[in-house]
Amino acid sequence: MSPVNAPNLRGMLTHNPLKFILFLAMVGLVMFLFILDILTGPVNIPLNETLHILTGGDSSNPVWQTIVSDFRLPKAITALLAGAALSVSGLQMQTVFRNPLAGPYVLGISSGASLGVALVVLGFSSLFIRGSINPLSVWVQIVAAWIGAAAVMVLIMAVSLRVRDIMTILILGVLFGSAATAIVNILQYFSHQSHLKAFMVWSMGSLGNVTKDQLVMLAVTVMAGLLLAILSGKLLNVLLLGESYAKSMGLNLMVARAVIFISTSILTGSVTAFCGPIGFIGIAVPHLTRMIFKTADHRLLIPAVILAGGIVMLLSDLLSQIPGSDSVLPINSVTALIGIPVVIWIVFRNLKISAIK
Repeated sequence: MSPVNAPNLRGMLTHNPLKFILFLAMVGLVMFLFILDILTGPVNIPLNETLHILTGGDSSNPVWQTIVSDFRLPKAITALLAGAALSVSGLQMQTVFRNPLAGPYVLGISSGASLGVALVVLGFSSLFIRGSINPLSVWVQIVAAWIGAAAVMVLIMAVSLRVRDIMTILILGVLFGSAATAIVNILQYFSHQSHLKAFMVWSMGSLGNVTKDQLVMLAVTVMAGLLLAILSGKLLNVLLLGESYAKSMGLNLMVARAVIFISTSILTGSVTAFCGPIGFIGIAVPHLTRMIFKTADHRLLIPAVILAGGIVMLLSDLLSQIPGSDSVLPINSVTALIGIPVVIWIVFRNLKISAIK
């Protein structure tokens, strides 16, 4: 059965008990890691108190109430949203470019989003009086990240129309990302010390700097991007079978790519604007999900990747917290340690396949 004619998600899970069990297991693991992430921190808060606060009750200790409600809960929700967004972005890019190493970080999309943020934080901040754009600063930063991500994607797409070799496209994506990073470095060189410090902290990646108000913005934009991705599941299935087949099915390639690119730009740009550039999640999670569910149907893969991305990001957040210390490792360092072995495995697997052919 081709991916195009495959049954819907409910039908796939109902008629395949193993996949249904795996899906339920992932849902349970997300819930377990979510609670564990909220419980973990330098301040030991009892489980019953945490659950009481999460269900809307008041804690016997006001400090615990503040820690859970204002810090740990937003951070855990941010981890879920960021993991889902970056993972789905990677899945879409790997399908569109038919490249197993494609992802928002490797293809330079995250670097483009970072350049957009840098132009706002390091560029505009030196041109305007401090505080003059504060009421709109968050949305300006988000839109700038979207535009930066979209600009790199358009460049890569333009190249892919002329160049068919996937490794060449990958290398050019890396070069585009390096060019964006070079411009960011120039902006850093000429920036004020206070702006530079804020940008450097942001560039390390963090899930704990998102406020409650910002979390609402992040949730709205990520949900919009995920909705577009879910609705484009059939489009991705058709593209997976090749452009010639897609045209024979009457698919408008330009419209399909536009929808997918808008979704990826929103997802990558939003997460980068709020959490900084986070690497390797977009490459690793889609491959791990395909390996677990053994399917290429995006109507199952997209929901599964959303869950898997949340699991990996929550796990990364847990690993980033140093036991017995108030210090937290940059989330980029942890995701790299998780993602790099997966990327190495992908490279060696492809080399083995090429050798067999």
